Amino acid sequence: MIFVIMIVFGILSYAVSARLKNKFKKYSQIPLTKNLSGAEVAKLMLADHGIHDVEVICVPGKLTDHYNPANKSVNLSPEVYNGRNAAAAAVASHECGHAVQHATAYSMLEFRSAMVPVQNASAKILNVIMMVMLFGGFFLFSAFPVKMVLLVIIGAYGVMTLFSFVTLPVEFDASKRALAWIDERGIVNSQEHDMAKDALKWAAMTYVVVALGSLVTLLYYVSMFLGGRD
Repeated sequence: MIFVIMIVFGILSYAVSARLKNKFKKYSQIPLTKNLSGAEVAKLMLADHGIHDVEVICVPGKLTDHYNPANKSVNLSPEVYNGRNAAAAAVASHECGHAVQHATAYSMLEFRSAMVPVQNASAKILNVIMMVMLFGGFFLFSAFPVKMVLLVIIGAYGVMTLFSFVTLPVEFDASKRALAWIDERGIVNSQEHDMAKDALKWAAMTYVVVALGSLVTLLYYVSMFLGGRD
């Protein structure tokens, strides 16, 4: 059953990711009326919010855009950093939305940041357990009671599921801030706003799929544990 869940959500994740890439490619071919690059949009948004200690950096890869709160940097892929289109403006302003969240101590971002070490530890525990179950499940269940192993899995997946759902409002809020700012600043016209909104919607969908997949997997292991109770 767990393999069915993994396959289903793997297909969903691939479909959403492919849709996002197609949307980005489509909107990247339409020049922005203001002729601003993603880097210029990012720097302008940061300045407008009084943020002067965040660096805008170009990083290699596709769709590798992210905000790093540790060194206060907005990291943009080459397509976004140099792109002069609605998709680039949307992604650049979205990542700056995270910088604004950080600067204003947005509660959900702070909660998510605090969870990162626990989430990373949970992921490592799960990786070890899954590897042992795959190559030596007999020895694992000989050394430890099944219920104990299931409880550890449930605990780890519980942390990861909470983390994925906490991520959703952080991402939605960053997009909301981005769309509001590019409108107020006149970065986009009405048509470009719709393109930016659509691109950010599909980017957000990737996080939704991850959250739902994690929740379904957690519920599966909870049902296994409850079903095995005396």
